[in-house]
Parts: sequence; structure tokens; C-alpha cells
Amino acid sequence: MSLSELCRRCGLCCDGNLFSHVPLERAEADAARRNGLEVVALATGAPALRQGCTALKGRQCSIYLERPEGCRRYACRLFNALAGGTVPFEEALQVVEQAHALLAAVERGLAPDTDPRPASVLERARFAAWGEEGGFSSGTSAARERAEAFLDQHFHGGPRRFEPPG
Repeated sequence: MSLSELCRRCGLCCDGNLFSHVPLERAEADAARRNGLEVVALATGAPALRQGCTALKGRQCSIYLERPEGCRRYACRLFNALAGGTVPFEEALQVVEQAHALLAAVERGLAPDTDPRPASVLERARFAAWGEEGGFSSGTSAARERAEAFLDQHFHGGPRRFEPPG
């Protein structure tokens, strides 16, 4: 199986659970808009795609051959392990499925997403933990922590949040 096959079965870099934005070159912004993508301005004024990406259908990019350069260049830790031969394809797929299962466990503890612009599971869980939604349980909080740690271990380059020493 090809490396791009892993990406087409995953979608985590596009659904907003790994990060909130993908930087764009200024020249790409118009093409992204023509493809129906939500282009926003970062604090610096630079254009970016807000994640979850509107081109993501299920776990696949509906504009894969025309995706922006930032999307083309991105390679998660799991992709690099597969490319380097340290993880076989079937094991990589199992990691992807486990990540989706952990996110599903978080989602089961959240109120339904009724926003017209859907947010990622982890974004919704963070807002719920901050008190913007009622009924956030310690079990959901623990599920979110497990999912974030798993994504950090297998997809990010390392932890994204401050972790106290010791």
C-alpha cells in the first residue's frame, strides 16, 4: 500500500483534531476559496485554512489532487514511521483506527454538535471543559486526555501542551 493510502484512510490532519489551521501561501488563497475551502486570516494577516477542512468527506480529501501545498508537505509522525520502514502498513492502519476509536469515546461524552460550522471533537471537548457546555464528566475529561496523549505520541512531533516537570 502507498503512503497516500494511509492518509486517505486517516483524515486526522484535516478534521481539526491535530491542529486548528493550515498555513497557505497568499497565491493559494483564491484557489482554496474556489474549491470551497474556508480561508481565514491568522493574527499575522497570513491566509490559512481553518480546520476541520470543508473538503474532508468522511476521512478523505475531496480535492486531494488540488490540495494546498501545506497539505501536500505535511507528514505526521506515523506517516514518517511508515515511510522510514519502522512501522508496517497494517500496524499504521491499526494506529489510525485506535485514534479514531479514542476520539469516538470522547465524542460519546459530549452534547451533540449543533453548530452550523462543525468543530472537531477535541475542540468541543475543550470548550465543554471550560464550562461552555453542561454535563462534562471526569470520564470525558479522562477520555480527552487519553486521546490527546495518543495523538501526541503517534501523530504530532511531541506534546502540544505544557506538562509540569516530575
